Amino acid sequence: MSKVIAIMSMSLDGFVADRHDGVGDVFDWYFNSGDVAFSTGGADPMTFKVSAPSAAHLRGLWSELGAVLTGRRTFEVAHGWDGNHAWGPAFVLTHQTPEGWPRPDSTVQFVTDGIESAVRRAKAAAGTKNVGVHGADTIQQLLNAGLLDEIHVDVAACLLGSGVRLFEQLAGTPIILGNPTVVAGVGVTHLRYAVRRA
Repeated sequence: MSKVIAIMSMSLDGFVADRHDGVGDVFDWYFNSGDVAFSTGGADPMTFKVSAPSAAHLRGLWSELGAVLTGRRTFEVAHGWDGNHAWGPAFVLTHQTPEGWPRPDSTVQFVTDGIESAVRRAKAAAGTKNVGVHGADTIQQLLNAGLLDEIHVDVAACLLGSGVRLFEQLAGTPIILGNPTVVAGVGVTHLRYAVRRA
């Protein structure tokens, strides 16, 4: 059965972006932590240079993904992934479809009728694979609605002090997590937790 999995890089003190929306410090491990090449695929492919443990971790994680769910802010920052996200069809939670979208030959779709609808559509598109979730606000909404199955956090070896927190607006806390799986990379620690249902 398809799972909904939050996937984010974060500083040790809990920020996914600095006070100017910069993500360079929390994403640095993707480009400067080793000499193993990992290609993202998609319409706008990138090649990461990571340590061997991080490469093995990314290969395993990405092989599980069949769709992505994200918010409008992440979509804008990523320039719409040039129309095709590497993880498969992308579902963007938004109040209004942006001008110029949808585009021909794009797998990006816009969901304007709420988080539950977005999850249903993304899971249907993913089939037997999982839905990867980007964006702090979208992850918080999913946690608050009880719709998130796992949290995968890449904890970068940095402290930002301020910025965009991953877990800022949580309701119904405490939220209990299962025991983590831990992969130690270079400049990053990969943590994966199951979200336990109340």
